[in-house]
Amino acid sequence: MSFDFLYLASQSPRRRQLLEQLGVRHELLLPGPEEDAEGLEAVWADELPEHYVARVTQAKLGAALSRLKARGLSPAPVLCSDTTVALGRLILGKPLDAEDAFQTLSRLAGRSHRVITAVVVATPDGQSEAALNVSSVDFAAVDAEQLRRYVASGEPFGKAGSYAIQSQAAAWISRIEGSYSGIMGLPLFETAQLLRKIGLRF
Repeated sequence: MSFDFLYLASQSPRRRQLLEQLGVRHELLLPGPEEDAEGLEAVWADELPEHYVARVTQAKLGAALSRLKARGLSPAPVLCSDTTVALGRLILGKPLDAEDAFQTLSRLAGRSHRVITAVVVATPDGQSEAALNVSSVDFAAVDAEQLRRYVASGEPFGKAGSYAIQSQAAAWISRIEGSYSGIMGLPLFETAQLLRKIGLRF
C-alpha cells in the first residue's frame, strides 16, 4: 500500500515547515476544544526523559487516530512527534510563565543538555513505525540581563526548554552534536526513513 499525503497531528509550525522541506504533502489533524491535549504531556514521577518523550508521542498518536475516526476523514497515515529538553534526568518542558522560562534558561546556561525528539507514524491498516533522536547542545554562559530580554521577547513560550534553536538563542549555542532538525522538533533523516517504510510517496 502506498500513500501520497499524511495527517500531521501537531500544532507546531516548525514541524509543518520541516515536512514541507522534505516535500511531504500533509494536512493538519489538530485536537478539538473537547480534548485535553496538554494533559497528555504530564510527566510521571521518576520518568526518564527518553521514556517520557516516547510515551507522550504514543499517547498523542492514540488521540489522533481516535480524532481521525470520529471526524470521518479520508484514511491516510498519521504522524505525531514530541520534543523535550533534558538536563541529566530532569525534564524541562514548556515554561509555565516568564519566571519559569528564566529559571529554565538559567539552568541551561553554561552547560550541555539533551534535546530528545520522538516520531511515530501509523497507517490506516495498523502498521506503526517509531524513532527516537537524541542530540546534545552546549550553551555558553549567558548573563541574567540577556536571558530576561529573551524571555521578554516571548520566544520561549510553547517551546520545550524555553528556547528555539532557530531564534536569537542560537547566539548562545557553541556546539551541537546530532540533528539540527531534531532540535527544531522533527528529525528529518529518521522521519524520511519512517515514511518510506510505510509507503509514503514524496
